[in-house]
Formats: sequence, structure tokens, C-alpha cells
Amino acid sequence: MNWLEVSLTVNGELAESVADVFARFAPNGVMTEQGVKFNDEEDEGTATGPITVRAYLEVDDNLEETRQKLEESLFYLGMITPVPNPTYKQIADQNWMEAWKQNYKPILIGQRLLILPAWLESPDPKRIPIKIDPGMAFGTGTHPTTQLCLELMEVYLNLRGLKDLGGLSAIDVGCGSGILSIAALKLGADKVLGVDIDIESVKNSHENADLNEVGEELILGQGSVTEILRGDFAFKSSPLVVANILAPILIRLFDAGLADLVEAGGEIILSGILDHQAGSVVAAGEAKGLKLNDQRQMGDWVALKMSRDV
Repeated sequence: MNWLEVSLTVNGELAESVADVFARFAPNGVMTEQGVKFNDEEDEGTATGPITVRAYLEVDDNLEETRQKLEESLFYLGMITPVPNPTYKQIADQNWMEAWKQNYKPILIGQRLLILPAWLESPDPKRIPIKIDPGMAFGTGTHPTTQLCLELMEVYLNLRGLKDLGGLSAIDVGCGSGILSIAALKLGADKVLGVDIDIESVKNSHENADLNEVGEELILGQGSVTEILRGDFAFKSSPLVVANILAPILIRLFDAGLADLVEAGGEIILSGILDHQAGSVVAAGEAKGLKLNDQRQMGDWVALKMSRDV
């Protein structure tokens, strides 16, 4: 089946009325798009500017009649308030899910890790696969911040393995999809606590844990630094802490006690940091007794590894 896309770009007040007209003739609903502005580095985005309303008409024997009725409805709406002419575009049908999946490929990380979309077989059996569904929460392995974290985690856990200290736990603050928690376990950690303030992220972490056949060794829950230090979870500190969160939030979490999660002699890996923000994050960590011992960069993004003295 082919489709005829009809679209109109209007102001916010008119968008709802146009959407109502389109919905009478579009069997699969109506879509709206609007620009986004970011007020600061923590803003998730605020809608702004005109709105484009789109709908898709079935290309069949009734298409011309449907199109005529839609334009008549827009004409009557235009008698109340000016309405621009609609734009039409032919769209060939396809399997959108399969087309979407084709954009995701296995990603090699460091010396041992492989981020693997859940529906693919591993191309390198010598690497440790971390299966992730890219449709889930933040942390698919494609972003530099996640890759930098994984690289630093691998280095740390490799060294710990060589020392044969055993009994290593880790804490993942802002676990998102669970990718870092799962990787820590596959790299040798015995137990990992992953927390996130978003309950959907916690659910997604559970789903990815199941994909990777990870069980009770991964403890997941809703919360953040305050809840961990309060004793809401299995342990309050760890030799390894990871936090892949935006820099301004990392700085606030240091004030909330983020550094207290790191055991004496332990390390914390911080990412989600733009290069011009690195100095502020380092300063916040140093103010809490940590020292910088590694910094890596990929494009504009930076990851830091800081440690607490014994």
C-alpha cells in the first residue's frame, strides 16, 4: 500500500483545528511536529515556533474523493481563520520497524566489549556481548558518553581482575537502559546496584538484564544518591561507581553525597560532560576529596575517572 502525505504548517492555536480535520480522513491518526529550544544545559527541550500537522491518506480508488472532502473541510475552516494550502507528497509503504533496525550495528568497545542490538548474532565470539534494545531508555551504546564510560570501566575492572581481589561490587547512578550495570557484571563485578529516578528506566534495565541473562546479581531500583546513602538498597558504597549524567546534575549530586558512594581506594567514572564543563566537574569532585587520574574525550564529550585515597 502507498500513502499520500498531507501536511500544513500553522501556528499553535490553529494546529488543533487542522488536526481535527485531518483526523476525519486519516485512518492511522495525525502527527504534529514543532521546533525545540533549549533554555540551558539541563533543559530537556521546550516546544517553540509553528507546528506542522501531518496525516497519511490511503492511495486507493477513493483517494481523490477523500482528498476533495479534506480540502472542502479546510476551506470551511478557512472561512473562520486563514488557513494555508496543504502540501502533498507520495510515500511508499515499507516495513518501518525493519528499516529502523538496519541503522543499528554492533559496536566494538575497548579490547573486550561488543554492544550488540538484541536481534543480531555476535560477529566476534571472542568479545563480551552486551545485548541492548535501542528502543529503550538512554544508553544504547551509540553515544560517546556511554562508550567512554565502558572503556574506562573495562580498564578498571581488568586491573582489578589482575589483582584478584574478588568480591567486587559497583554502583551505577542513573542507570538508564542498564548498559553500564550489565557491562560491569560481564567484566567481572560480582554485584551491581543500578538506580534511576525514572521508573521507566528501571523497567527497561530489567528488560535488558533479561536479554543478557543477568539475574539477582543486578539490583535495580528507583532512586539516586540520597536513597543509596539512606540505606534503601543493599549497600551504601562500592569500590566502583559510575554516573553517566549531564554535568550540571553531576555537580549537584556531589553536593548530595556522590563522592561518599566511593569506598577508600575506589574510583568513580563520570561522563555526560561536554569538554568545556570538565573543569567544573573535576573541581566539584576534588572539593569532596577525590583526585583526577584519567580523562578521555570523544568529539565534544569527556569522561573522567577520579579516585579516593585509601
